Parts: sequence; structure tokens; C-alpha cells
Amino acid sequence: MTKARPGSTHRRGRLLALTALAAGLGATAWSLRDLPAAFGRRPDGEREERVRNSPQYRDGVFHNAPSALARATGAPGFDGATARRMLFERAGRVPAHPVPTVRPATPPGPAAEGVEVTWYGHASALVEIEGFRVLLDPVWSDRCSPAAHVGPKRLHPVPVGLEELPQVDAVLISHDHYDHLDMATVKRLVRSQSAPFAVPLGIGAHLRRWGVPEHRIIELDWDETCTLGDLVLTLTAAHHFSGRGLTRNTTLWGSWVIAGPNRKVFYTGDSGYFEGYARIGAQHGPFDAALVQIGAYDAAWADIHMTPEDAVLAHRDLTAGLLVPVHWCTFNLGLHPWAEPIERLVKAAKEQAVPLAVPRPGERVDVDNPPELDGWWETVG
Repeated sequence: MTKARPGSTHRRGRLLALTALAAGLGATAWSLRDLPAAFGRRPDGEREERVRNSPQYRDGVFHNAPSALARATGAPGFDGATARRMLFERAGRVPAHPVPTVRPATPPGPAAEGVEVTWYGHASALVEIEGFRVLLDPVWSDRCSPAAHVGPKRLHPVPVGLEELPQVDAVLISHDHYDHLDMATVKRLVRSQSAPFAVPLGIGAHLRRWGVPEHRIIELDWDETCTLGDLVLTLTAAHHFSGRGLTRNTTLWGSWVIAGPNRKVFYTGDSGYFEGYARIGAQHGPFDAALVQIGAYDAAWADIHMTPEDAVLAHRDLTAGLLVPVHWCTFNLGLHPWAEPIERLVKAAKEQAVPLAVPRPGERVDVDNPPELDGWWETVG
């Protein structure tokens, strides 16, 4: 039996450790390879001039409209105390049991001639209105993050594959945060769909970097409209912010009015409660339905995310019919318990006599004949 030479075992161990370290670094580098592209790109040239000319733009960034209703935050930005709460106050923030999902019918039939809403989870939804289909803030990745293996992970599976969706007439984006604008999903939609992307000013630069053809990009400022046949899409105000890297507010954020010849739907995107909802309701309402953000609220950012009670106030200001809550259930982005947003919303809607539908992810809601509340979340949280 041959004896190992002195020091050879140590050298082999060191070599194995270095090999493992190199493999780990390589895996990390591979997982982060898409980071620069995921951050997107700032607009330039003629598009930069259009950004600069926006009434919402000054001193190099976009701004919210002045508001007496938007509540001041409890702390200036994301401070250390908020970070500690995010890291250590985890009780109840994820569901205790699997979230039930509904697989939509495949192949899908024709678009509804009335108004129907299919919620896929978080803020992703399909609005069918008088024969048109409009896809809202689609995020099909497992994480809402610039990196595939880091960041908030999906709490339930996507109810249907992205390539299984029917052909849509438009894809609407409310703002460029990762839980609303996902690079991987956009790239897949370029291949599987032919519809244009209608986005707030500046977001077109992200889409161009990700391979969306120029003829499929429509950039709008607040109160600007694009018309696709009998479908009219209007970008309206929101009280929020934007940013995908270290810089903030170089792209605009907003909400959407989706109008057919006779019916209308509103989508809030992300927003604090502000006077804009009453103005939008007076100018564009009434609405058959509104998809309203209810989750990820906190006193530390009260000016940019609504509480469930705020959502009911906004819905009433908008003169909307059926309230369909979004921005909850799918990603752990707040500090509240998982089911708290929907529990508080149900209570506030009942007190204000606001019609409410709470679909499971993937469930299709007929706005003219909504299902009764069945409390499905009560056995999940």
C-alpha cells in the first residue's frame, strides 16, 4: 500500500476547498448574469426630451401631484427599524396552508362581450371587456426580483402557463417595480403575443433593452390616451414612485382606465390614497369594476400604498361598481399577516355597502353576476 507523501492530504483538501469555492462563485455569477439587463435602461434622445417635457418631471425625476390626503410616512424612507421588522417580524406573513388556485379553461373561448376579470395573483389580471382582452402587470416568474434565486418567492403556483393565455389586445404596465414589471415575463410575451405594451413614460426604455419591437411600445403621460379600435386606454395618476436599481423616479407610474364602447374598468396600480381618485371618477367614471390595491401597506410607507380601508374609500371616489382586490396573496412584500388585507377589506366593504368579489388565483369573475363571498382564505391563513 502506497503512503501519501507528507503534506499531500493537506494540499488535496485545500484544492477541493478551492474547487468548491470556485464552483460556488461560478454558480452565483451564473444566477446573477441577468442583473444588468433586469435593471433596465434610462430613456435617451428624443424620448428623453419627451420625459423632460412632462408636467410631472422636474429636477431630473418624476413627482407625485401635490396631495393633502396622502398621509406622511412614519419614517423617512426604508429606515433601520423598518428593515429589522422586515427581517425579524415574520409570524403569519405567509399562508399556513396551500393557496387554492383555479385553472382557467383551455383552450379559452372568445373574449366576454360584457366585463369579466381573471385574477392570476398579486397584481396580474386579465380584463375582458366587450370582446377585448387586456393583460395587467403580468409577472409569471417565481420571484419578483432582478435575480432568479433571490428575493420574494411566489406563495402559490401560477394558475396557468403564460403561453396558454389567449391572445390579448394590449398589455398594460402600471410602473416599473419588479412585482409589476418582470423582464423574463416580458421576453416571453414578445414571443407568445403580438399585442402592444402600453406603459407610463420612460418604461419604454426597459422594454427596448429586453427586445420589445418599437411598434409594440406605447408610452403615455398622465391623462394621455391610446385607441386600439373600439378599445380606449387612458393612463391616469397614482401616488407612488418608481425604480429598479439605485436611482428612483426616472420613469413614471400610473393607473389605468380601460374603456370599451359602453363599459369601463379601472386599475389602480400601486398608490397611496389621494385626491386623484375623485378626479378620475368625475372625469372617467362611473366604472363597472375596479381592481384596487389592498396589500403591502405599512405606516412607514403610508403615502404610497393603500390600506384596505383606503381601498374602499378610493373605490367609492371612483364611482365604481364591483371591487376586485389585487396586490395581495402571492408575494410576501409587507409586514402584516398574510390574510389581514382581505379580512380588513371584507369588513370595510360591508360597512360601506361596497359590492366585493374575492376570486381565488385563476378564477374568472363575471362582473354582472359575481360569486358570493365564500371565505376561502379563512382556511388558508
